[in-house]
Amino acid sequence: MNVENPQVKQQDRPTMTPDHPVLTVAIALVVLVGLLSMATRPPGPNGMSPSTDDATTVSAEEDLPPAEEVDGLTDVRADALPGLEETSISYEGGGEVTVAYPVIPNADPLSDFLDRTLTERASAFEAAEPGARSMTGEWRLTAARDGIVGVRVTTTETDSEETREDHSIYWYETGDGVVRGSSSLLAGQAELEEFNELVREAVSDTAAVTSSLYPIDALYDSVGFSSEGDLVVEFDDGQIAPVSEGRLHAVIDRDEAEGLLSEFGLRARDAATTGVDEFTVETAPEADKDGSVEAAPGVMSPRDDSVDCSDPEVRCVALTYDDGPGGRTPELLDMLAAHDAKATFFVTGLPVREHPWTVRRAYAEGHEIANHTLDHPDLATIGAGAVRSNLETTQALVQRETGHTMNLMRPPYGSRNGTVDQVTEELGLAQILWGVDTNDWKDRKAGVVSERALDGASDGAIILMHDIHDTTIDASRKIIRELDERGYTMVTVSQLLGTTEPGQVYVDGTDL
Repeated sequence: MNVENPQVKQQDRPTMTPDHPVLTVAIALVVLVGLLSMATRPPGPNGMSPSTDDATTVSAEEDLPPAEEVDGLTDVRADALPGLEETSISYEGGGEVTVAYPVIPNADPLSDFLDRTLTERASAFEAAEPGARSMTGEWRLTAARDGIVGVRVTTTETDSEETREDHSIYWYETGDGVVRGSSSLLAGQAELEEFNELVREAVSDTAAVTSSLYPIDALYDSVGFSSEGDLVVEFDDGQIAPVSEGRLHAVIDRDEAEGLLSEFGLRARDAATTGVDEFTVETAPEADKDGSVEAAPGVMSPRDDSVDCSDPEVRCVALTYDDGPGGRTPELLDMLAAHDAKATFFVTGLPVREHPWTVRRAYAEGHEIANHTLDHPDLATIGAGAVRSNLETTQALVQRETGHTMNLMRPPYGSRNGTVDQVTEELGLAQILWGVDTNDWKDRKAGVVSERALDGASDGAIILMHDIHDTTIDASRKIIRELDERGYTMVTVSQLLGTTEPGQVYVDGTDL
């Protein structure tokens, strides 16, 4: 039910006369009440007081309908936004793709973001799943008030084996044109980590595998609010439990979540939990806004700003592991964590499909994930199309699991040519070789492997190993411990090299 703006009727001439004192007092009281009503009316979405020409949020708050819910999340009727239209992405891939999104007047940055992001998601699905058949998508609004719009997108993916639903909520600020992911509702990485522990506890009685939960943006990309202000997180089918379990979600009580929310998150909660009769975006954001915001919680960097490998007093070495993840990679991650060491994992696509949660953990713990192709071919012996497909599939697999877009690759066997150089440049991937080869794939003796690694270690060295071999995992215990004792800082390749150029080849950190 719409509630119209209270109007103060103005008469052409006063009717009060000294002959009607009672009437004079009554009319004066009516005028006073009207003026007070206008003065106390709630502000519009941009902090402006609404007028009869401002249709953003025009109802007095106490007269608004309560916030509605769908799937436990607040829901705003589409007809509460005059002029809202729906469109779909234009996708030219091989599968059947129909993904819709809303177009709100004067919110072009939101429309552009949704079109680009959903198109990239369709492309990643097709690249990661060779049996990809179709992808459909629909949307709902979860907030539209006080300069904030929340858009919940649900996509349904069907491949040759199963059908899955994925969920995401994007948060848009009408004033500056910035779109934020759901993890931005949290104040920082520490708060996301605390939230992750609360979620683990909340889903412990479900089919969820709690060890699959890590504080990364890709897991917490669909977070919103209940009508009571509780924080609600929903997971994609198969993300933390078997696909057959369907949509899993967790609800964290408002009081527990209170101290975890960012300033933006508090405003988003207020916007989501207050009912809406009508909302418009009065003006488009300034054209010179680039929409950039600081990195959201859960977006992990392969670089530690507290370490400067160019400092002569700091001796950096990069441990790198190819072909995984393997069954004992979690054990290796434990070793690295015990010494506050970082490594780079050049993952192969097929094992990523087998151990996706290990990749998720490695990324969450600050290690670098890099591309080692889908099935380990000699890239110099295949054509450009096959090289591209092999790398793109692994790019998509890792991106869908972690949200991370890799910018490093290692050609299997170190084999490359002009075609590989060209394709990697086009894909934005630098080629990382090595200066120390442990030959752990050939000599399966932990003592031999550790001796070669330690003998070759020097400032700026990139050391090659493979985390699919038991003997390498055993050798790594000694390697990591002794490098630490010798005063080396074990860092990622990106930490060692700094900025790299796509297509270029790097052997170690001494020839930069």
